[in-house]
Formats: sequence, C-alpha cells, structure tokens
Amino acid sequence: MADRDRLRDYRGKRDFDRTGEPRGSGEPARDRPRFVVQIHDASTMHFDFRLQVDDVLKSWSIPKGPSADPKDKRLAVPTEDHPLEYEEFEGVIPRGEYGGGTVIVWDHGTYEPLSHDRRGRPVDFAESLERGHATFRLSGAKLRGEYALTRFRGDGSGAGEEAWLLVKRAGGRARTHGAPDPRRARSAVSGRTLAQVASDAAAEFAVRR
Repeated sequence: MADRDRLRDYRGKRDFDRTGEPRGSGEPARDRPRFVVQIHDASTMHFDFRLQVDDVLKSWSIPKGPSADPKDKRLAVPTEDHPLEYEEFEGVIPRGEYGGGTVIVWDHGTYEPLSHDRRGRPVDFAESLERGHATFRLSGAKLRGEYALTRFRGDGSGAGEEAWLLVKRAGGRARTHGAPDPRRARSAVSGRTLAQVASDAAAEFAVRR
C-alpha cells in the first residue's frame, strides 16, 4: 500500500498549520526496525506504543502502559498508523486539535521480530500482526526483553471494535522497567517531565507573541 494511503487517516485528523506533529515525508524504512513508547496527556492519560512495520509506525493506545510483569495483560487499542518521524515527536498538541495535550518520549530503541509458525519457521512480522499474534524482542533504554501482542477482539478488518493484549514473556535475564507514574516520568530524549514540556511550550509561545 502506498505511503499516502497508509497515512491517510493520520493526516486527515490533523491540521499541520497548527500542530507540530510531523506530516511524514515517506522516508525509507531503516535497516533495524524501531519502536517508541510515548506518554500522552490528552483527554485521558495513556501510553502510545508504536512499532515500525515497513514504512510506518503501527500504533496502539495502552492506558496503563507496558508492564515488566508477565502476569500483567495490558489492554492495547489500535490507532491509526503514524509516520516514522513520530518516533522523535515530543511537545504540546494544541487544545482543540485531535489528541490535544502534552507528549513525551518515554522510551525508544530497536526491536527484533520473533514470530514463527507452528513448525518453527519465521513469519513476516506484518503478516503475523494481520493474523493477530506477534512476538518481538525490545532493545530500548527502559524496555528490554520479549513481548507479545495478541488480538482478542475484532478481526482486523475494521468492521468492529478491535482490541489487543500486550504481555511481557517470562524468562530470560533482560533488564526491564515497568511503566512509571506518568506525571513523574522523564523523557528518554530530553529528560523532561510532561509538566516541563508543557511549561517550555507555553514560554516559547509567549516569546513568539
């Protein structure tokens, strides 16, 4: 599917004359697929979990954020595909715009697809997501180790409400941090909290006026 089609929903929901979010340049996919977890203080506080699949970031909204405990099954609700440049987005989306609120990058890094079929043969990652179950190993500053995304409601056709579970897989010695208190969490990019990013944006706006 062409880039313009994959990002149609994303671009259709945003006024790029008002928001600082990237429009998306259609840059080529990187050699090692990336992931990002952003904290989004919008109408409700939540975490946005995004995995690079081909030339876009497949995205899920996770109310409680990723967990380090394999016993925790985190609800993950799919949202529209985002451009690859969104991995580095941090700032304030203006009030009244889609997703209005403050965003920080809580963690980012690379990931390794691990999906296999029943015979142990590797399965294309995009295909595994279409089938409703994908496994992968995260290598970030805070999240490290194997995770799985599993669809438990809907069929991916868009005909009904769709929902997934994000679960940390047991085993291994990987160092992993659980989701923090969002209000106190610091950006993996700038070291700032949500409040600091919002304050800096307000100060910058005042100077421009």
